Parts: sequence; structure tokens; C-alpha cells
Amino acid sequence: MIKYNIVSMIGQFASLKVAKIVDFGVYLQGEDESLILLPTRYVPPKTQLDDTIKVFIYRDSENRIIATTLIPYATVGEFAYLKVKTVNNLGAFLDWGIAKDLFVPFSEQKDNMQVGYSYLIFVYLDNASGRIVGTAKIENVLRDVETSYTEGDEIEILIGRRNDLGYQVLISNDALGMLYQNEIFEPVRCGDVRKAYIKKIRPDGKIDVCLQKQGYENKIPDSGEQILSQLKKEDGFLPLNDKSSPEDIYHLLNMSKKNFKKAVGLLYKQKLITIEDSGIFLVKGAK
Repeated sequence: MIKYNIVSMIGQFASLKVAKIVDFGVYLQGEDESLILLPTRYVPPKTQLDDTIKVFIYRDSENRIIATTLIPYATVGEFAYLKVKTVNNLGAFLDWGIAKDLFVPFSEQKDNMQVGYSYLIFVYLDNASGRIVGTAKIENVLRDVETSYTEGDEIEILIGRRNDLGYQVLISNDALGMLYQNEIFEPVRCGDVRKAYIKKIRPDGKIDVCLQKQGYENKIPDSGEQILSQLKKEDGFLPLNDKSSPEDIYHLLNMSKKNFKKAVGLLYKQKLITIEDSGIFLVKGAK
């Protein structure tokens, strides 16, 4: 079994051996011979001495190092979208998935947090207090992180709070970006983790993302093949053209209007389709 120094594992998971069984739980032992309590309500049934239990380690409200088998929404060094449960004169306390709420002091809030609202949070260990806390100042966390994205890259995003333009998103845990409302053609929710694509990297370094593949040159043939396939399924006709709404195009083809228009232009140039006011038609004999 791997042994751990308990203090160094605060905010992380560890597999620890049962050293002592008591009426109110079991004590687990770390490498430094210190004991850490796992309360009864978290002890697996039929636990015996020398059993190994995987636990999450944190400090309770009385600053004692304690263990739980509950799984928090994020460990130290991770991001999560968390809801505020209470606010007092020190800061906000967020639902973190375990018994003790995650504390975000006022100094780590961009705007004063409100009960019932959710925020994108980075979880870290405060060296001064030894406690696990959170910060909403994500820009500060990512300030010195180097990235090398290019337009068209496939990425993973965590969708953050909505604003007048759309949604702020966390890109692959190392950058912030914007997902614009007028380019969303499917249901999204704050806190969702989704596959997305780098749409544009602005001169100031800000990043725009989208949920659909864009019409980069190497992507257009895929869109064209998709349209041809759907035309064949629909007896050679689709009631879509460049005047169709983005929502109608996405509903039938699961692609953005921009990709649709570029793909249709390519297919038309290749004389595989014709374009009429009522929609697009597959040319007879087209493969």
C-alpha cells in the first residue's frame, strides 16, 4: 500500500490503512504515523483492521484533519461550477459535494456572491491557514499558464456564467473563452462539460469557441458529404437554402449555417446539387 503524509494530502484522495476501530468511526494511518478520523457514517460495511479505504482528506469546521468517502465536485487544483449556499460577513460558502462547504472569501470574489447563484471556481489550498478554499478570480489563476491553441482545435469546455453576449467558458482547464449566444443551436446549461472547437484567437489573446466544427478548408468535405447523405435519405430534396434560419439548418443537419453555406457552395460548384427557392436538390446521378 502507498503511504502518505496526511498534511500533504489535504484536498486530495488517498488510500489509507485502518489502524484503529472506535465507536464513532475508524482511524486511518499516514506515513508520518498520524491518525485521521473517518466518521462512522462513511465507514464501509464490514471494515476491519488493516483494511485499505480510499478517502478524501480535508479540514473540518474545527480545523481538524478528517477523511470522507464522499467525492467532492473538485479537488485542490481543479475547477468546478458551484452553487452558493450561504453568505456571511467573511465570504460565501458553496456546495462542494461533501459535508463541509467550500469557503470563498470576499477577497477571492469578482462580484459579491449571492445565495442560490452558481460560479466558476478554482479550488486551492491556502498556505497560511492550511484550509481548502476557492477563488472566482479565474483570470489570476490562468495568468501565467502557457497555451498553444490554433483555430479549429477540438477542445473540452466547462460552461460558466451567462452574460449579455453568451457564456464564459473554461477551455481544457488552462484558458478562458467566450461562447456566443447567437452561435448556439442546441440546449446548453451552466456547468455543462462539452466538446467544442476554437473558432478565433483574437490579437489580444482572447479566445472565441463554438460547439460545431467551423468551415475550415479541411472540414468542408465532411459537411458536404453529410448534406449529400441527407439528400439521399430525403429523396433528393432538402427544404433549406441560404435564407433558412440557423435553427432550421441545425435541426435537419446538426451543423451551423456558416458551414452549411460553404458546403452548399462547394457542392454546387461540383455540380452535385441545384439550388432553388424551395430548397436544394440532388442532381440525378450524383454520388
